[in-house]
Amino acid sequence: MRIVRPIFVLIIPFLVVVSGGAQPTPLLDPSLLGTLRWRSVGPANTGGRIDDFAVARVPGQPDAIYVATASGGIFKSTNQGTSWTPIFDRVDAMMSIGDITVATANPNVVWAGTGEANNRQSSSWGDGVYKSTDAGQTWARSGLADTRHIARIVIHPRNPDVVYVAAAGHLWGPNSERGVFKTVDGGRTWTKALYVDDNTGATDLVMDPQDPQTLFAAMYQRQRKAWGFNGGGPGSGIFRSRDAGATWTRLSNGLPQGDKGRIGLDIFHADPRVILAVVEAAGRDNGVYRSADGGDTWQAWSTLNPRPMYYSQIRVDPKDAARVYLLGSNRGFYTSNDAGRTFTDVFSTVHSEDHALWIDPDDTNHLIVGGDGGVSISWDRGQTWLFRDNLPVGQFYEISADMQDPYVVCGGLQDNGHWCVPSATRLRSGISNHDAFNIGSGDGFYARIDPTDPRTAIIESQDGRANRVNLSTFERQVVAPLPPDRLPKGERERWNWNAPILMSSFDPKTLYMGSNVVFKTVDRGATWRPISPDLTANIDRESLELMGGRVPERALSRHDGITSFSTLTTISESPLDARLLYTGSDDGRLMVTRDAGQKWTALNERVPGLPPGTYVSSVLSSRHKAGRVYATFDGHYNDDYRTYVYASDDYGQTWRAIASGLPITSAHKLREHPRNPRLLFLAHERGIHVSVDEGASWSPLTLNMPNVPVDDILVHPRDNDLIAGTHGRGIWILDNISALEALTPAVLQSDAFLVPPARARLLTVYSPQAWYGAGQFFAPNPDFGATIDYYLRAASNDEVTVTASDARGAIVRVLKGTARAGINRVSWDMRFEPPVADGRRDTPSGGGFGGPPAGPLVLPGTYTITLAAAGRSLKSELRIEGDPRVTFSVADRRTRQTALLNLYALQKSLSAARAAGATAAGQLDTPGGRGLTSSRADASSRLVQVQADLVAQFNTVNSLSRAIEGYSGLPTADQRRQVDWAFDDAARAVAAMNTVLHTDAAPSRLTVPAKLTKEQ
Repeated sequence: MRIVRPIFVLIIPFLVVVSGGAQPTPLLDPSLLGTLRWRSVGPANTGGRIDDFAVARVPGQPDAIYVATASGGIFKSTNQGTSWTPIFDRVDAMMSIGDITVATANPNVVWAGTGEANNRQSSSWGDGVYKSTDAGQTWARSGLADTRHIARIVIHPRNPDVVYVAAAGHLWGPNSERGVFKTVDGGRTWTKALYVDDNTGATDLVMDPQDPQTLFAAMYQRQRKAWGFNGGGPGSGIFRSRDAGATWTRLSNGLPQGDKGRIGLDIFHADPRVILAVVEAAGRDNGVYRSADGGDTWQAWSTLNPRPMYYSQIRVDPKDAARVYLLGSNRGFYTSNDAGRTFTDVFSTVHSEDHALWIDPDDTNHLIVGGDGGVSISWDRGQTWLFRDNLPVGQFYEISADMQDPYVVCGGLQDNGHWCVPSATRLRSGISNHDAFNIGSGDGFYARIDPTDPRTAIIESQDGRANRVNLSTFERQVVAPLPPDRLPKGERERWNWNAPILMSSFDPKTLYMGSNVVFKTVDRGATWRPISPDLTANIDRESLELMGGRVPERALSRHDGITSFSTLTTISESPLDARLLYTGSDDGRLMVTRDAGQKWTALNERVPGLPPGTYVSSVLSSRHKAGRVYATFDGHYNDDYRTYVYASDDYGQTWRAIASGLPITSAHKLREHPRNPRLLFLAHERGIHVSVDEGASWSPLTLNMPNVPVDDILVHPRDNDLIAGTHGRGIWILDNISALEALTPAVLQSDAFLVPPARARLLTVYSPQAWYGAGQFFAPNPDFGATIDYYLRAASNDEVTVTASDARGAIVRVLKGTARAGINRVSWDMRFEPPVADGRRDTPSGGGFGGPPAGPLVLPGTYTITLAAAGRSLKSELRIEGDPRVTFSVADRRTRQTALLNLYALQKSLSAARAAGATAAGQLDTPGGRGLTSSRADASSRLVQVQADLVAQFNTVNSLSRAIEGYSGLPTADQRRQVDWAFDDAARAVAAMNTVLHTDAAPSRLTVPAKLTKEQ
């Protein structure tokens, strides 16, 4: 029996790690971007990995459910998941959450441990533990920053200041800040209560509910690299403390001998002497173990243990010791009704591969389960499930977009295949789950859509499994290339888990795909040929070491998730020269060919300051300069979290680092703007940054998007939208980045600058008569108006106006703008001025949806936009197009517009008459008021009648205008007659008001305009 003595260390909370040296001042001050806003479009049909739940229960109040996501932060619901609120988004922290726990003694105290402990090759990491004392409204960093991965947090049932943390420690290398930690002062200071070695951390922790002095900890020795994994060793085991963590005893009686791997624990609340453990071990020693005497002795009860490295979660019903749950089934999860001796799995109809299960302690029929596909709730002990498809926590790897209008974004997700979602819909309700659709299965990665044919996509799931999909019929054909010669039995070609696929910018039928060599097809995958030798370092991973030695043949969870090593990770083709290609690999090789693959040259040793063997996360050949190329490298696979971003202007012969000002984190993808060579975007593990000076300096561009991992980004070539594929919160779109495109150094120094407006479209948007209730997911559509951006170097109290004029120079709209420093945005709904002046009293109703009446839409054409700001008048042109779905001749459109303008003129005349009547009514209320020909009582009565008639006529005109504008075609014959009647009725109503108001001193009479003709 081994006694582990605690090692005491002082952990300083609020530790912030910064890079050495002063950070340069970026050319672009991030505060200047304050008006830009990302738009989350989901989809929420598929969830992402869920790591843990916590439920706060207070009598008389609804349950507060907290959800810890693997890479999307924390969500909270107080209505059983009908709606969710993200509560960790504005915390400056890593967004991978390993555990979430609520204090029983004070449900306002919530602890979150960052960095999931699921050991996947795609797992993100954390930066310590965080504490909230107001039920998740605000959070404070509370130390343990270097633990990286938190598996469990346990709080004393009566004293919320006493907290234990099970820290798994670095996944990708050794470190000392791992094991079980304890605080007795609410996280101000910590002691390391249980420590084994620098490769062994704590992966589970349970407390005796009747005796908080007694704890059981599961220790786990493991390490991962880009090339493999070793999931076990002598450090793994179950430990017990009977003195609140002061001393610990390794338990062994009845447990497997020799090396063990990951272990999961649970304790039966009705009888804490009963403890269950799922233990990873060799052969038939692997499986479920049970103790009935508080851990003194154990019995092997089942050999079931699905993929221990990834799951190892066991739960026992708090009231029924015979009911045991084991997570990790491919069909749901495993259940036992004989205390864990035998298990069955029943297809749950919701996503399987579960990692988290909460059992209601008061009603054990009530379950909440979470896994690779999100959150589901059961009220009948798991017989049926309600999938909460309103959590947009999808984990995208790669994305692309087509050229439809609106365009569609497709991408591959962790364990959820490939999904597509439109960037917009023509419904006012927005983008719903019904608009998203699935096109592939497995672990989804690349989804390349043919820009000339939106019906064709090339998709790829794990290890190079590529298919061509017809997006009209959803038929698919396997198109993954085979090696030119049949491999000997037992050998296989080396494919990365996320094997790269590239669609040529010269011909979308030409594709490149990388294993350890590059394959090329010119017929969408019908035939392939290799165009390279092995472009990797071709390292024999059996010669490499983990945790001080080679990985034994019988190592536990050996190389889990890493089928092959020395594989290609990225391919880039020059948009300027089809013969110029670059590749990168997981073993650090960076290669180039300038003759379409006849000769390849290694470049990685030319990159200064780059550790050998660093994973190449992306390479990008510039579309602006023939010799320019960018490369990013991800060192976290070697436990190196520095930021590696480089550029070369001579085809990779020499390189310069362009990471100055970036956060210390893994770099994933770099992208250029298609028109502005100085404008770069970098996707990384903590969000996204932008550079307006070719990478000389960087500014954060996360804005309102949470700082979740961004795995892929692209700029839509037509719509100029920036699209981000996040690994944890789905797809986000920054609509119309023309302002970023325009921010040159000269513009930043100018007092004011009007950004050339992007095209605008007169789209028909439908308002369906539908009722959804709460709980359904809707993402917002983009602003369908014409967006007008302008830059001001300094804030001002002076008035800013934006004026739109037609081709004849006539002003159609004047808008007030903001005067903040930086980018300002005004949205014009492409309508004339409202017929009723802002703020006018007694405004007639009938504008639709409870709003005031609006002016008619303008015609398609070119309009002049004039910005008056900072003492300057700046002009630019705005092109307004018609709805591409509508066939509407220019002549018919003008005829309809004439009718609308006639009604618009009537609205203004009726409004003016109504305003004059309101003024007269005010005079009647004033002692000594004059200006009326009749007695005061008679005048008041007649005025009320005429005003009512004017309001009725206004609403009739407004309704007729909306009816004509609501259809893209000529007005009907009856509608034309109604226009004539409207003029007649308006003339009578205005004449009646003139009679009421007439005096010898009247300055002028109210009039009704003459009708326009189409020629006018």
